[in-house]
Amino acid sequence: MESIAGRVAIITGSSSGIGAAVARALAGEGVRVVVNSRSSVEVGEALAAELPEATYVQGDIADEAQARRLVSAAIDRWGRLDILVNNAGTTVRIPHADLDAVTDEVWHRILDVNVLGTWYLTRAAVPALREHGDGVIVNISSLAGVRPTGSSVPYAVSKAAVNHLTVLLANVLGPQIRVNAVAPGLIETPWTEGWTDLHQVVKGMAPLQRSGIPDEVAEVCLMLVRSGYVTGQIVVVDGGLGLR
Repeated sequence: MESIAGRVAIITGSSSGIGAAVARALAGEGVRVVVNSRSSVEVGEALAAELPEATYVQGDIADEAQARRLVSAAIDRWGRLDILVNNAGTTVRIPHADLDAVTDEVWHRILDVNVLGTWYLTRAAVPALREHGDGVIVNISSLAGVRPTGSSVPYAVSKAAVNHLTVLLANVLGPQIRVNAVAPGLIETPWTEGWTDLHQVVKGMAPLQRSGIPDEVAEVCLMLVRSGYVTGQIVVVDGGLGLR
């Protein structure tokens, strides 16, 4: 399989959890990495310092100017951009039946980050990703975008939008750029640390009888980065939970 050493990647929302695992996995293959977060600056800087060739750039991807600045930082540092992993996201836990709890503010924040942020980064990155003819975009979606589940209705809707955006972009950005998505089920991250009830539900329902860990999602992201004939796919990584 062709080496990806020397390529340059941006991983949004990568100071911890799935994003940090993806950053480490790519760095382990010799990829130069831009670590990003909206907050958690010290943690993000520490991760970048830990990796062989990496830099940290603080920025809120829901702001288009900051999204463009993130892309510019990669190009200014290394002169190219080959891989974009749209991992940054947000949510709030609201029971799906509690319609009144879903305020306009909740909708706007989730859609602004999960959908528009993904769009802003992608649009800004496309010219650089096209340049060498083998650019890669991996969107981190969710099982909630495939099945009627998830932490809230707005979150599930946002991830369904990311899935369809993935397919639409794959259709128009080839052959220079491949676009795929990874749709994790419940993963043990700082984000879900307090969701003990949901972890127990997954343990009781999923065929593999446990929640996933970030490294298992990162493995699939790495596979999609390296698989030169795969585009427009939504790869579910959920321990089989979606089967039930």
